[in-house]
Amino acid sequence: MTIQVDHNPDKEMLESKGVFDWPIWTKEVSEFPWHYASSESCYILEGEITVIPQNGDPVSITKGDFVVFPKGLSCTWKITKAVRKHYLFD
Repeated sequence: MTIQVDHNPDKEMLESKGVFDWPIWTKEVSEFPWHYASSESCYILEGEITVIPQNGDPVSITKGDFVVFPKGLSCTWKITKAVRKHYLFD
């Protein structure tokens, strides 16, 4: 299972997906396990995160990234700078 990260998403792509109308989620600096029962797309407005998939390599995510987490992914989130993101579960 691969976490897809677009470090430089095209504004037109974000607008075409309606990203700026998606809900916003915030979280303070923390570390926690997470399992994706469905896929999630998100756009990072603020923050720095390292997501460590179970049996996988760490993925660095930061402000301005568009990320897709696959359904079935189990991982640990390490938030090193408070997060604010638009998100949508599929």
